[in-house]
Amino acid sequence: MLAAGVVAALVVAGLAGCSADDGTAARAPEPSTSIRTLSPLPAPPEEPPTGRLLADMRQSSRDAALGRIQVWVDNDTDRTVTPARITYRDPRLREPLVAERLRAAPAQAERGYPLVLPDRPACAARDEQVTGTAVVQHGGRTEQVAVDDPTDVVGRFVRARCLELAVAQVARLRWSAEVVAPGGVPVEVGDTATLTLVAVPTGAPGHELVVETVGATPILSPVDGSSAWTPRLRVRSDGPRREVRLPLRPTRCDTHAFVESGGATALRLRVVLDGEPGELVLRMGTAAAAAAIDFAVASCGLGDT
Repeated sequence: MLAAGVVAALVVAGLAGCSADDGTAARAPEPSTSIRTLSPLPAPPEEPPTGRLLADMRQSSRDAALGRIQVWVDNDTDRTVTPARITYRDPRLREPLVAERLRAAPAQAERGYPLVLPDRPACAARDEQVTGTAVVQHGGRTEQVAVDDPTDVVGRFVRARCLELAVAQVARLRWSAEVVAPGGVPVEVGDTATLTLVAVPTGAPGHELVVETVGATPILSPVDGSSAWTPRLRVRSDGPRREVRLPLRPTRCDTHAFVESGGATALRLRVVLDGEPGELVLRMGTAAAAAAIDFAVASCGLGDT
């Protein structure tokens, strides 16, 4: 129960709010109904279309996993453009790339068209700074459109693929098909595991490869919490088979990391080939990728979610 003094104070306050000294009901001041509003700014005038086709190069993590890029065509005209054929030409590629999934682009809209990347680019031209060209055939006419590549999608692919081809002359690099947890199967929540990098030399003399670091991915990381493993694996082209074990744990345990990570099982290697540094991405095979993801899911305790 409330103390008597407090109750009395509440009663007095209530009475004071109900009546004035002259017996008339006390009225609280009415709130102001005046609301100040800002006049909306006039919408900026729409710019008229330039009447040209524009293009740029893009690559999502899904595209990278599928071995492709996309040329995006911006139809900055006042009519629908329906491509009959789109080819991308670039001196760093041995042959033009032919776009797939052709479909109409409405006026002042853009559409992306996939291009399958070649196995062997023109490595002699890998360091050239060039602008590729999209040749667009539509409505009985042919247009050549310069393709903007602000993130150097094509250049990065060519340099990486040429390095992969050079590394393949020294050794075949691959991930083991198993991800081994110390306690075996089933994996317990919080377990760590081991991923193995295998290097099988070609037998050709005169070359040396050093794998300096292996970068973490959005779902796989070193157990010490760092952003990369540092195996410093040294392989001679005419030397013995080498392998190194990388202790790992899940990077994150939220479902978003698993759903959105297109590069979850593609690890970036910093290497030195015959004294020259470079980077390449070594993707896991189907079995290794499944084992790695299964381990991370189980270690995170997400198997039943």
